[in-house]
Amino acid sequence: MLRLLFLCLLISAPLLAQNLMEERIWKVSARKKSIFLDSGVFHHHSDLKNAAITGVRSSATSGQGYERVVVDFNTASIPKIYGHVSGKDQKLSVDFFEATVATTQPQLKNSKNVSNIEFLNVDGKSITMNILMKGKSSFDIFYLENPGRLVIDIR
Repeated sequence: MLRLLFLCLLISAPLLAQNLMEERIWKVSARKKSIFLDSGVFHHHSDLKNAAITGVRSSATSGQGYERVVVDFNTASIPKIYGHVSGKDQKLSVDFFEATVATTQPQLKNSKNVSNIEFLNVDGKSITMNILMKGKSSFDIFYLENPGRLVIDIR
């Protein structure tokens, strides 16, 4: 029975794994680039520890053509992040390392693109944020400092 379970896991692992050779990989910068991507992997390296997400907010201005979602932190910069944009699943996932959620799970109200935001405590030291979209979307992701904010433009 154990061998059968191992064999099933061995066969299904390549089907469930993320193929980084086929994904676009980009580094999140400290400025807006206006390059919207609908799939791929992104990251930001930081040695920051003990950051806390204090809020999530959104705004949309007619004429800009996108909705802006901002993740606020209680620190001057953002923690180390790793994220994945899945056009197929209509989802943006972001892992925040050495971070917590400061209060109750922040939610967006009246968003035109986001259907739900989920926060998952991975191991007591990291948080995964899943942004579930209402439809097909593309993203421009960057960060701002003093205070630390992760900015996600969605169109």
